[in-house]
This record gives sequence, structure tokens and C-alpha cells, in this order.
Amino acid sequence: MAHYTTISGRSWTMHMAQGRSWGEEKNGGEIDHAPFCKDSWGIMDIFFQGLFARLTTSGPRTLRTLAAASDRNTSFDSTRRTALRFQELSPWSSFGHVAANGAILESFLEVAAAASSETQRFHILDLSNTFCTQWPTLLEALATRSADETPHLSITTVVSAAPSAPTAAVQRVMREIGQRMEKFARLMGVPFRFRAVHHSGDLAELDLDALDLREGGATTALAVNCVNSLRGVVPGKARRRDAFAASLRKLDPRVVTVVEEEADLVACDPDASEEGGDTEAAFLKVFGEGLRFFSAYMDSLEESFPKTSNERLALERGAGRAIVDLVSCPASESMERRETAAAWARRMRSAGFSPVPFSEDVADDVRSLLRRYREGWSMREAGTEDSAAGAGVFLAWKEQPLVWASAWRP
Repeated sequence: MAHYTTISGRSWTMHMAQGRSWGEEKNGGEIDHAPFCKDSWGIMDIFFQGLFARLTTSGPRTLRTLAAASDRNTSFDSTRRTALRFQELSPWSSFGHVAANGAILESFLEVAAAASSETQRFHILDLSNTFCTQWPTLLEALATRSADETPHLSITTVVSAAPSAPTAAVQRVMREIGQRMEKFARLMGVPFRFRAVHHSGDLAELDLDALDLREGGATTALAVNCVNSLRGVVPGKARRRDAFAASLRKLDPRVVTVVEEEADLVACDPDASEEGGDTEAAFLKVFGEGLRFFSAYMDSLEESFPKTSNERLALERGAGRAIVDLVSCPASESMERRETAAAWARRMRSAGFSPVPFSEDVADDVRSLLRRYREGWSMREAGTEDSAAGAGVFLAWKEQPLVWASAWRP
């Protein structure tokens, strides 16, 4: 096997995908392991695990096993430690938080400045998977930058999960988060209401009308915050992603913030049909792009975290579950089908939204954030040749765009 050392890890893994994706068997159907994998959670081993689950049609069962193991080891304290450590050592999540918070705050302050003397109410529909780590800084900014009476703020957080995923641990965590958010709001002097809504399955099946987002009537200004959540709408089902963007437009929000990871993990037309997503060509395209994206993500973790870190291990295992979902599950069932900024921008424009450029103040806040981290991180705008031009900014690791943040209004 000495010849394996002459090809890169990515080339070897793509070779395995091409040779095994459609049932070619060898050694009794077992998958060979690349000789350079250092541990069981190395990036290549994770993709091999996904390939094996695909060959044996055991993807959903494997995901349930991984999710159950995660559920047993999840507590509020472990979730909090991982989130805070991730924010401390990497801008991956805080980049989108700072950009989105800036756009939401400026939109709300515009409303407050133009409002009459009656009490102003703000409501954020939070479609994200960040366990509310975004909101303490917004609460503080709202308290300190409001000119007169501090407006009333409500946050409705929708916590989405796959139907097969255990939810007990997440529900425990969200109860604790809600209590802490309410306590912090009292300290800041912000009238505040928090509600967590647990949703199982495709985000497109969420009944937005049932959320009662206008409890304050016409005086309630609504913001919709979508952080790594729109990919929770499974592509290839009657243009569901287009329809969901249109449903957000019907809410008549003041602003919609969209933060998504930059990767082309849909087969072709993401909403055209279910059949095209599971061809050999489609699978290899998604496999190769997934290998590129997750390799960059793992590289950023490796260079940001100590080698022995429970928080890094938790993040790598989360990425591992995403990879197994991507590689082993049918396209019509995968919850990890990321798209590019260009695709999301086209969709938002088609739904009736226009991009809102981030102000220079917000851009300065993002640049200031990135200066806190190790070299290799940068912010860049979409090029003029990009169909996402004028819509948001990218977080890049070693010049490779990996996270996209944008703001939109009807």
C-alpha cells in the first residue's frame, strides 16, 4: 500500500467514492481505510464511515445512533462551554452574529426614531441553531443605544431537528437558556419575552402563522434571523426553498438576516425534482464539494484549538454527523444540503426581497472582531461577477470563503 502515500488525502477519498458509490464490492463489502488517518475522527475516516453507511443503506440508522450518543452527553454546561470556546477561538459563528445583530439593531433603531410616543415593540423570529449565543450583545446594545424608553423585545426561537433525532437534551438546554436570557434582560433593563418552539422535521413544514409574531399589533416591528437554518428546508421537494423564502416575505418583516455556510452541496437545480439528486454524477459532485468544505472547516479547528480539547472534539463530532448525513442519506432526506451565496441571493430576490448593504459601522465591527483571532481569517465582499454582488459579506479562511452573512428587506 506504499503507493497511497503519493496521492493526497482528498484524491484518495474521491477515488474510494468513485469506486464504491454504486455497489462495487471488495473484501466482503468492507471499506478500506486510508493509511494516513491518525484517529477515528479524522476527516477521511468520517467520509469512509458515510460511504459504508451508504453502501449498506444504513445511513438513517447510523445517524440515529450518533444522535443518541450526542444526546446522552449533552447538557447545558457542555453546550455552553463548547459555544463560548468556539466563539473565543474562532470567528466562525460570531462573524454572522455581529453582522446580523448590526443589521437588526439599525433596522429597529430606525423604527424607534420614527415611532410615535406609544411604546414600541420589537419581535425577532430566530431561525437558527446557535442556542441564543447571538442575543446578549444585542440586548446590551438595545439598552444602551435606545434614545428614550427602552423598547419591548420578544424573541421566538425555533429549534429544528431531524424527526429521528432525540430532543430531550435540547429541550433541557433551551429551558435553561430561556431562564438565563430573561435574567440578563432584567439586568439590562430591557422589557423582554422569550419563547422556544421545538420543530421536528423539514423547516418548510413550520406553520409561521401559528407563531403569533404580531402580539403587539401593528406597532410590532418584526425581524427574521436565519443563521445556518435555511438549509433545514430539504431541497428537491416542489421548490420548497423558494416557497419558504416567499413565506418569510408574507410576514412583512423590517429585515431578514441570512447567514449560511458557503458550499454547493445540492446536486443540480436544488428545487427541481427529487430524482436527480441521487445519480452517480450528482453524488460525486456533492461528495467532492463536501470534502472540500469540511476539510477547510476541520483545518480551521485544528489551527484554532489545542490538540486536546473536549470542545474541539464536540465540534468535530457535530461535523461528523453532518458528513454522514450528507454522504449516506438520499438527497430528498438530507438536512445538510448547503448552497452558495449566489443561489440564496437569487432566491431571496425572487421572493421579493432586496439586499441591504451592511453599514460602515457594522463592517468596522466585523473587521474589529476578526482582528481578535489568529491570522488566516478575513472578510471579503462578493465580486462584481458574482450574482450575489451587493448582497452581504464572506468570512474567509486562508482566502477560501466559507461563511456568508447578508441582510434583506421587502
